[in-house]
Amino acid sequence: MANKLINQMGLPKSIANIFTARNIITAKDALSLTEFELMELLDVGMAEVAYAMAHISEVVCPPCQTALLLMEQRVRNESLAGHLPTRLKGLDEALCGGIPFGVLTELVGPPGIGKTQFCLKLSLLASLPANFGGLDGRVIYIDVESKFSSKRLIEIGTKSFPEIFHKKGMAQEMAGRILILRPTSLSEFAESLHRIKVSLLQQQVKLLIIDSMAALVLGEHDCGASRQQALGWHVSFIKSLAEFSRIPIVLTNQVRSQMGDESLMYSFQAQSRPTKEDIPVTFDSHLVAALGINWAHAVTIRLVLESKSDAQFLAGQRFIKLAKSPISPPLAFPFDITSSGIVLLDDNGIEMKGPEINNIHCQGPNALLNF
Repeated sequence: MANKLINQMGLPKSIANIFTARNIITAKDALSLTEFELMELLDVGMAEVAYAMAHISEVVCPPCQTALLLMEQRVRNESLAGHLPTRLKGLDEALCGGIPFGVLTELVGPPGIGKTQFCLKLSLLASLPANFGGLDGRVIYIDVESKFSSKRLIEIGTKSFPEIFHKKGMAQEMAGRILILRPTSLSEFAESLHRIKVSLLQQQVKLLIIDSMAALVLGEHDCGASRQQALGWHVSFIKSLAEFSRIPIVLTNQVRSQMGDESLMYSFQAQSRPTKEDIPVTFDSHLVAALGINWAHAVTIRLVLESKSDAQFLAGQRFIKLAKSPISPPLAFPFDITSSGIVLLDDNGIEMKGPEINNIHCQGPNALLNF
């Protein structure tokens, strides 16, 4: 709107011609000057200048919108963009349909909590025929840590969708729609991304999974500065892939241990900071997502998978926590892992508040990343 021509704004012709004669062509040209500067430049009175500026401002200023109108527009855009349903009722309802297209969704949690299990189920859902609720497409699965299991994939498919997988040849057909890539370095990963961009539309790819992003970055970069620099380029490219292809992109992330007062610790408090020997080892370890704050800002949806005690559930109960979403409050859903994959134990999410939103719990010994 700033580049809208002044002579097309409905000003009286006499005033519009003066603006044109003084080479003030667009709204931006006029609004970049003060009223006194315009008076001197146009050689007209304050009343004419004030009227022209008010009229130009009114034309180029975007109209006011109500919260209701913005909400309706967002719902309409979300429905057009699409979602990949997870078949986890409570989570899908919270996400307004499932894993959204065109943005990055992160699964973060300690080892063995179920991140890869979740990815395997999503792979199946994306490759299922449309009449069974799938996306009827191909999946590119970047398996950095070699955790992908074809056997487990078929087991989940057989238990979850017996009407499909019991048909002759269907298991092989579904598995054949999932392309596995195993880059061993960031340079190989970058090459894979460039190849993927070309094939996304040609090969009818409907889902991209990277399991795990942290393993790639942490495996090559020890210091924080070089790590963040390498991560910045890759996450920007992955985000552009999501926006370009309008498909869901799911990435897994690891965890690191956190001091209880880490966020409040400054250099002048170093003497009072407890050493590792002073910290009691507790059964319930507090963790945070790896890869840092810049990475956290890059993802649109963050799903935390954790294990902790709860008054309603047994000790060590697993939870899926919707820790970051532009369309939902922070919610936690208890879940279990069965032969058919991840299953919610309760579709009514527990609303999370305060530091519990970002803390990640894991009961028992775990291999933690400390950096």
